[in-house]
Amino acid sequence: MHDNNHRWILAAQCPSRLGTVDVVTRFLKECRCYITEQHTFDDRQSGGFFIRTEFRPEAEGFDAEAFEAEFAARAAEFEMAFELTPPGRRLPVVIMVSKADHCLNDLLYRFRIGQLPIDIRAIVSNHPDLATLAEWHGIPYHHFPITAETKAEQEAQVWAVVEQTGAELVILARYMQVLSSDMCERLSGRAINIHHSLLPGFKGARPYHQAYEKGVKLVGATAHYINDDLDEGPIITQGVEPVSHTDYPEDLVTKGRDVECLTLSRAVALHVERRVFLHAGRTVVFDR
Repeated sequence: MHDNNHRWILAAQCPSRLGTVDVVTRFLKECRCYITEQHTFDDRQSGGFFIRTEFRPEAEGFDAEAFEAEFAARAAEFEMAFELTPPGRRLPVVIMVSKADHCLNDLLYRFRIGQLPIDIRAIVSNHPDLATLAEWHGIPYHHFPITAETKAEQEAQVWAVVEQTGAELVILARYMQVLSSDMCERLSGRAINIHHSLLPGFKGARPYHQAYEKGVKLVGATAHYINDDLDEGPIITQGVEPVSHTDYPEDLVTKGRDVECLTLSRAVALHVERRVFLHAGRTVVFDR
């Protein structure tokens, strides 16, 4: 786990051109900021440039507003969009869930021990089943039932929670409802979903049982940003776990749940640490 207590994060992207690395590193040097980690990527297909820099100020009295204003003037020449994240910031999030509790439990545990730098403002569900779990953690739980006839009304309730809590990220921790096109557009780039990832793909009910019947040798999971194409948004990270003929359907389910938990928490960590850039329908991910 990274130490968040003293590091600032500068994440930026712009068109590829000469001097993009220099404008960042030179400015940090002039501000007496020591670079502790840096990643860059130049996409020769799209002509996009991406940079993520962790740094610590060496001088006393670091002024974040002055830093941003002065760097914006330098970055303008490169059409560079950037974001400065202060040390120890906990991203406000809302978690959406249905009945399965494994991903929610995992996120709550990592949140509780401080492993994930998030602030869970609320949990939203279309079922009442996990209210007790939320109550134990002292987190507001909103039960919004949904039917085909009430979908628009239910999503309006969900959106109201997102706005009222100031959530900057929505985590779909096995939320088993398809979001509308309007909701996907509102949450574009700020909602992460998790689902099983099997080869070949098994759709419909009991996918792990279908996989068992075909004798699959890997189970996996995919974490991605949502979009209007079901389970086909820009991928953040994926995980796999080997299985064999000795694993029965219930074993595949268990291993699948474990992979889903690890993959989702990893995707959330990458997002909140500003390691993920969205560009041209894909992601650039600077891993840890």
